Amino acid sequence: MEIIVAAACCSVIVSILLKYLKEKGFDVWQMIAWNYLSASVLCAYWFKTDITHVSWQHTPWWLILILAVLLPSIFLCLAKSLQFAGIVKTEIAQRLAVILSLLAAYFIFGEQFSLLKLIGVALGVVAIFFIILGQAAEKATQGLNLKSALFLFCVWAGYAAVDILLKYSSSLGLQFAVTLNLIFIVAFVLSIAYLAITQPNWQPKNIFAGLVLGAINFANIALYVKAHMMLKDTPAIVFAGMNILVVIFGVISGVVLFRERLKAYTWIGLVCGVLAVLCLAKAMML
Repeated sequence: MEIIVAAACCSVIVSILLKYLKEKGFDVWQMIAWNYLSASVLCAYWFKTDITHVSWQHTPWWLILILAVLLPSIFLCLAKSLQFAGIVKTEIAQRLAVILSLLAAYFIFGEQFSLLKLIGVALGVVAIFFIILGQAAEKATQGLNLKSALFLFCVWAGYAAVDILLKYSSSLGLQFAVTLNLIFIVAFVLSIAYLAITQPNWQPKNIFAGLVLGAINFANIALYVKAHMMLKDTPAIVFAGMNILVVIFGVISGVVLFRERLKAYTWIGLVCGVLAVLCLAKAMML
């Protein structure tokens, strides 16, 4: 259980750092780009990946390229969502991306749904609806546009898209660690190329911050995978524990560190989100 707690902490720490560093004037794009350098190096070290023997002809580079573009784009949406909507709503939206992944599993991959899983999906959709609707209403009353609601939606849909594409890549026979390593490397190259064109003046503080973010971000992935390996007979515990703990830690950090206020819409979304995770975890046990 300690590994699950540590993985959840790493996930929330990434969000806290992104929000804090953005407020302190750090450049988000530069941090995102350099984050993939440390992530790719740590991925190769941790999973002992050997990309030298990757088949250039049989590797679906189009899929890796799409994911390499999608990941930094979503990371940027995550930073914007944290800025406009706050940690609490962003973390809930990010965790409930699993709802769209499950719907894709049903409609695209032909997975069968039990009644409990259907209830979990329905509760998750209700949770996202209330969170995004509440955010849009709050910003509208403040005379602001709907940027925050849009970025929340992008985080929700974007993380689901990544999950679906990673599942699809595994169906092609690609190893998770090798695929992840290739995505990190290509994402780093593309991000640096973009920065070289648009932002030629790089600051050392952004590079250092990005490398730290990448290390913590990868630690989240590595610990989550290790938890699944250690508790391979009870994946529902890992799934539920990770998602619920991230939401709880996100709420605590948002309220305590950034003085975020939880409105009625957010509370409804939070409760529905936790119930959705519990229903889906229970469905995994059956």
